[in-house]
Amino acid sequence: MTTTKKIALDCFENLFVHKDFAAAAANVHPDFVTHSPGLPSGRDAFVAAVKNSPLASADVSVKRVIADDDHAVVHLHVVPAGDDRGTAVVDIIRVENGLIVEHWDVKQPVPPAAETPNGMF
Repeated sequence: MTTTKKIALDCFENLFVHKDFAAAAANVHPDFVTHSPGLPSGRDAFVAAVKNSPLASADVSVKRVIADDDHAVVHLHVVPAGDDRGTAVVDIIRVENGLIVEHWDVKQPVPPAAETPNGMF
């Protein structure tokens, strides 16, 4: 496993699956920048925002991680309480000197099974 892939997997599993926010923060640069609407930049502000959001109680599974040099793509299935289908999320991160320094994401609600005969994941 590449270093970039390991950093991404460690951070996202700690942040969303294990809800170990301190462990997740250890993979993020203090001056972290996110391009995700509604989330603040800066490691501490970003981690606090996730910790205090509905994501903190959602059922999240990491479906795959793909890494290329200093970038990684993390494909997630996020299912908030009371939602039977959830959302497919693709997070893109950039790693520099062993820490996540930048983040982008795209989100798509999971449609009914009849609309996705091949599945989303």
